[in-house]
Amino acid sequence: MKQKLNRISHLILLFFFILIAATEARANLYSSVKKYKDKGISQEDIKKLSHYDHLIRYFSDYSYFSPEHKVSPDFIRALILAESGANPQAVSNKNALGLGQILLTTGKEAAVKLAQSPIQFRYVSKDRLQNLCETDLFDPAVNILITCYLVAKYIYKFDGKLELVLSAWNAGENTESLSRGRHAPYRETENLIGKVNAYFLYLQKNQTFP
Repeated sequence: MKQKLNRISHLILLFFFILIAATEARANLYSSVKKYKDKGISQEDIKKLSHYDHLIRYFSDYSYFSPEHKVSPDFIRALILAESGANPQAVSNKNALGLGQILLTTGKEAAVKLAQSPIQFRYVSKDRLQNLCETDLFDPAVNILITCYLVAKYIYKFDGKLELVLSAWNAGENTESLSRGRHAPYRETENLIGKVNAYFLYLQKNQTFP
């Protein structure tokens, strides 16, 4: 009987700590969203984004996984701005590359799937996708295509929940917290969610790219 009570007490304690961790994670995420909520977009950044707008519009118009889970061009614009400052030559300290800051391994996996799809894309050949190399990710057309594809994948997989989509983007789609319906509890991920949320709302409100 005593052993059974100890076991129950242990389970209650475990649940209590999980609840605290979840509450703290939500508080940290709220803090990051609040931190960036008034962050606008400068005319210089809008000018940078405008160089790639034809590609963003074109590649975000496809239904990669389902018609109900298409990608918003403004979301792609916001993500590019948050990740690279719209610099196609950007390289992170983790060697994420280009406008969307894509890792080569992730990019290659997505590129092969795109090469095998029945869609014939403008701007990017199937051969190039099938044999993707590091320098290809510095090409805005290639990078934006893969960015749109991956975002569409995560929107489909996580039912369009912003914090989960961006957690998958930043920390990996198989991160343990995502399987429990919670964002990845990393400061970098939370800051990215805050930035993208702010940029996305700004673009939607101001209709910068009608």
